[in-house]
Amino acid sequence: MKVFQTNEIRNIALIGGAKSGKTTLSEAMLFEGGIISRRGSVEDKNTVSDYRPIELERQNSVSATILYTLCDNKKINIIDTPGFDDFCGEVISALHVVDTAVMVVNGQNGIEVGTEITWRYATRSKTPVIFVINHLDQEHANFDETIRQLKAQFGNNVTLMQYPVNACPGFNTVIDLLKMKQLKFTAGGGKPEITDIPASEKDKADEMYSALVEELASKDESLMEIYFDKGTLTEEQMQQALKSGLISRTIFPVLCTCAKQNMGVSRLLEFIAGSVPSPNEMPGVKTLEGKLLTCKTSDPASAFIFKTSIEQHIGEISYFKVYAGEITEAMDMVNPIRQSKERLSQLFVVNGKNREKIEKMVAGDIGATIKLKNSYTNNTLNLPKNADDVITQITFPDPKFRAAVKAKNTADDEKVNGILNELAKMDPTLLMGYSRELKQMILQGQGELHLNLAKWHVENLEKIPIEFYAPRIPYRETITKSAKATYRHKKQSGGSGQFGEVHMMIQPYREGMTEQNEFPIRGRDVIELDWGGRLQMNTCIVGGAIDARFLPAILKGVMEKMEEGPLTGSYARDIVFNVYDGKMHPVDSNEISFKLAGRNAFREAFKNAGPKILEPIYDVEVMVPEDKMGEVMTDLQGRRAVIMGMDSEGNYQKILARVPLAEMNRYSTALSSITSGRATYGMKFAEYAQVPADVQEKLLKAYEEQEKDEE
Repeated sequence: MKVFQTNEIRNIALIGGAKSGKTTLSEAMLFEGGIISRRGSVEDKNTVSDYRPIELERQNSVSATILYTLCDNKKINIIDTPGFDDFCGEVISALHVVDTAVMVVNGQNGIEVGTEITWRYATRSKTPVIFVINHLDQEHANFDETIRQLKAQFGNNVTLMQYPVNACPGFNTVIDLLKMKQLKFTAGGGKPEITDIPASEKDKADEMYSALVEELASKDESLMEIYFDKGTLTEEQMQQALKSGLISRTIFPVLCTCAKQNMGVSRLLEFIAGSVPSPNEMPGVKTLEGKLLTCKTSDPASAFIFKTSIEQHIGEISYFKVYAGEITEAMDMVNPIRQSKERLSQLFVVNGKNREKIEKMVAGDIGATIKLKNSYTNNTLNLPKNADDVITQITFPDPKFRAAVKAKNTADDEKVNGILNELAKMDPTLLMGYSRELKQMILQGQGELHLNLAKWHVENLEKIPIEFYAPRIPYRETITKSAKATYRHKKQSGGSGQFGEVHMMIQPYREGMTEQNEFPIRGRDVIELDWGGRLQMNTCIVGGAIDARFLPAILKGVMEKMEEGPLTGSYARDIVFNVYDGKMHPVDSNEISFKLAGRNAFREAFKNAGPKILEPIYDVEVMVPEDKMGEVMTDLQGRRAVIMGMDSEGNYQKILARVPLAEMNRYSTALSSITSGRATYGMKFAEYAQVPADVQEKLLKAYEEQEKDEE
């Protein structure tokens, strides 16, 4: 395959809601570019983009697919992204490496949930956006209403490049305002017949053309002077203005298609080839050290891995964008994050599962390689001369949905853990790990659908039945006042026995607290606990009542009980314990005796020290349409939420709340139900706070029942 130069490359991502027609559009783009000789369809399960077993079964995309096509001697790299927000990581990573997003909008439905959500991602990544109004041949297609919605939602920079003459069944004609020509398509689609605009549309087209030229001229001072002088702009000058407006995100062009009938697709490709900025025309990307990479082939080679996947019969495939220099087959590179060396044994341009070898790729291009030893998504690869450059990484959203996982056959638990960890390596928005605290395998992701597809993978491809269930909550236990306890451990069973007696006073730890003065403190050990908080041991022994060699055993016994708190078996935290007296036996005292005595003295004192249970509280940010505010607020308050504030972002309201983690189980499903999928949310750990008395009572009773069942 030809090696395309940077100025001959265009990088786009197809984004938008589910069923807007992104995959069908990508199929038509490949057909028009001569990459495939026959168009497949989602219904026939033979598209280039949706080739994975789960996508064939569901008939929608669940993973971003890298493709390319050709137009006017330009290579157009395409990333077809999923439409469901559960797979937002695929959209976010695609937007990180492309230069323009093509937002596909269903002309029947107008703005949908996916339109709003992916627009926010494009805005955060500062990616230029083109709108493509699709499905214009459908019975309820309403182009004018869709444009009204787009302008109301996204502003007056939404600018028509085309409009349909006859939307709805029978659609086949578009007025192209850039060319000021009529495009008429035959029943099979493809290249249109280009004619002058008929008299019936001339006045409307002239008026819209004048408005378009004035809008484009306003984006560039030099073009504004030409416009004032000549009253118009050439098509080339308009393309220049479009590039400037796209890069600055001050113009969002609108084009028309019916991807299923392959109408408008060839013109869309021409528009992308002629008006979308090439990688070296974009502002560039910064390294963590502040160095700017602007896709120069003269710079040392640098590439960024934005996606990793596992393909049957091949193994790991790493998809990357070249940000500087040129990359060649068999090149040795350095991964500065993992401090490892990698050899790019083979380079490929890809169309879905189809790969074509290429010997060289230049700055701005997107490709793939296989079997890297130790490099994954968000890693940079450099030549040794610029080995320390780390390209700004993709920021993936925190998990919003969690479930405990176990195999139906417990013998398969370890295998399941390994499979899910491999999936998480491929998908950074999926987190998998064993919680020693909760004694559960915990899978976290972006929503119930996200986790269910991981379950589908394990059960259908790996043939291991698994089940999800509600994860335990990582509570914490602590105390509110001082208490004393004495415990004697005595055991005689022939020969040497066991004997140890510990007198202990415990008190709550607080930053800057005043030390107790009832007993002299002769030694102190402070432990910063792995799970948060502190444990402090004060040695207050007088006259050698307990030998110093037994003090570490007492601390060990207390730590064991801190790891399995007396109330619910959760971690305990923020406690000071003072060992102020005790007894030894000259023969029977040993470390195990004092470990058990210390553990049990601590347990008895804990129960008398005003014990309380703390629960994890999360900061939750909900983006919700204004008309659904009341219902969402009511639901949050039913989850013991404390509303911290409200703000607005575009046409959305942002609710800021603090909510106990125990109340967030299946929240993504509930929120989607309340708002018909239009709301999104994120959550981050905030603090531990005391549970209400009634909740604590329920937790204590539940733990008592559990203890009885285990006896």
